[in-house]
Amino acid sequence: MVTTVITGVALPFIGTSLGSAAVFFMKKHRSLALTDCLSGFAGGVMLAASVWSLLIPSLEEGEALGRFSFLPSATGFFIGIIFMLFCESVADRLYKEKIGSEFKSRVITAFAVTVHNFPEGLAVGLIYASLLSDSSPVAVAGALSLSLGIAIQNIPEGAVVSLPLYSNRWGKMKAFLYGVLSGAVEPVAAVTAVLFARFFSPLMAYLLSFAAGSMIFVVMEELSEDMRGRNGRGILFFALGFTVMMSLDVALR
Repeated sequence: MVTTVITGVALPFIGTSLGSAAVFFMKKHRSLALTDCLSGFAGGVMLAASVWSLLIPSLEEGEALGRFSFLPSATGFFIGIIFMLFCESVADRLYKEKIGSEFKSRVITAFAVTVHNFPEGLAVGLIYASLLSDSSPVAVAGALSLSLGIAIQNIPEGAVVSLPLYSNRWGKMKAFLYGVLSGAVEPVAAVTAVLFARFFSPLMAYLLSFAAGSMIFVVMEELSEDMRGRNGRGILFFALGFTVMMSLDVALR
């Protein structure tokens, strides 16, 4: 059982690392067309992940409140937006002269993906904490299925972090390592959830919607101009990214 738990906790992190490795197949100088496509794809991935991976599960977590089941989700969502506004304000003050606005937006995108990974790690940890309990209705296959599903979803998310960082300023290895680090929060959160399941379980609705607010902020504030692109390329790849992520989220549930 210990081996099963370790495997399940590690799978999402492996998925992010595989996606981050995409940077090793990219050229240093990208064309404007490729930049449009990647920005649009990133926006679609993040928006779909916000809805299917975060907001919908958040609403389901709050169903016990009946007609007020939306309150935890709405609260967490707006706290996530406000939190990202605060982070952007701090970034503007700290890096106004040190980095360009485009690079700053990529860093904020990477930060938002990292924030989004935390409640996913908690979800994995909670299901394995349930699996380890004597009265658990959760099957081993079901727990591994959740871990594998999140791992597959994390592949494009790892690429969303590493590719833009490499294209702006950093080398391939540094961009890859930051992409990997964005996923490292998941096993940390999962282990924390296993150890403190009773504390985190009641907060999942808030945590999931908080991450959704952070992700959607980035789509609106940091990627919206980039994804428009030239000749509609960004919009087309936004639709592609959204469709891919939506399909993965639904098919792997």
